[in-house]
Amino acid sequence: MAKTVGVVMTEKVVAGLLEDHKVVGELKHFPEVSDEGHDAEENGGLIELPADALAELLCELIATLAPAGSGVEAAGIAVPGIVRNGVIEDSPNLQQLKGANILGTVKNALAARGLDYNMSVLNDADAVAAGVAATRGQLDRLVRVWTIGNGIGFGRFPYTDGPWEGGHTVVTLDPKEKYCACGGKGHLEGITGHRAMRLRFLDLEPDEVFAHARKGDRRCAEFVELWHCALAAATASQIHLEGPGRFYFTGRDISRLDLPRLKEHLYQMVKMSPLQSYTVEVIPEDPTLSLIGAGAAAEHAGR
Repeated sequence: MAKTVGVVMTEKVVAGLLEDHKVVGELKHFPEVSDEGHDAEENGGLIELPADALAELLCELIATLAPAGSGVEAAGIAVPGIVRNGVIEDSPNLQQLKGANILGTVKNALAARGLDYNMSVLNDADAVAAGVAATRGQLDRLVRVWTIGNGIGFGRFPYTDGPWEGGHTVVTLDPKEKYCACGGKGHLEGITGHRAMRLRFLDLEPDEVFAHARKGDRRCAEFVELWHCALAAATASQIHLEGPGRFYFTGRDISRLDLPRLKEHLYQMVKMSPLQSYTVEVIPEDPTLSLIGAGAAAEHAGR
């Protein structure tokens, strides 16, 4: 199996050497992690870096993990936002990357160091889907993944052209539902995203909302029901558009998901018998999935 490098850039940058779809050796971090396990700088440091500096950082990490003669064949980079042909068309969380040709810039910088690899740049949720496919021997199947965290990502493998911004699926026509970071009304992320919940409940943290719901608080319980209904609605929309199959749910805040409740809502939403052969599965958060997926996607693209 080919050696690859995976790089994931979200609130911070993590890079690793991969072999046989497994992490080999220590991961590289920016900001660096201290001995106590904390970032040496604030995660917001990425927001302060211009696009060229971020591209140079990615290049340095890849060159460090894969010097000449290392046997590495491919390097994949996962980033938040809409990515097409290596260009980041939009990235609300790292706005300086909007319009940046990360693939071309990093590839040219590596070439200047005498390094030439098959490369790909993909959305971070797509990288999670590729990681699930690679680690479960499903690279020949359609894999769809919801990632639940500060925002909501929708990942798909294999990649097919399109923005695939599933977190911005419209799940309600209520004009008061305007908590999505993009400014759109009625979006899934505006209900289920961590940031959106903090805006909605100014007196409670998201984890407290779910805890209070379990204790019978009516306001919180009604919201938790809406939270599950919205995620089910977005999943049902994908089933109606692309067909049934297996859906995975993971991410930093996956513990909030009550799978039986989600299944009940889906049962009420998907009624056509040819579309009912879907399955849903929760995967505990695994930060290496997106790394593995970034490398696997680059390897797959090279073929």
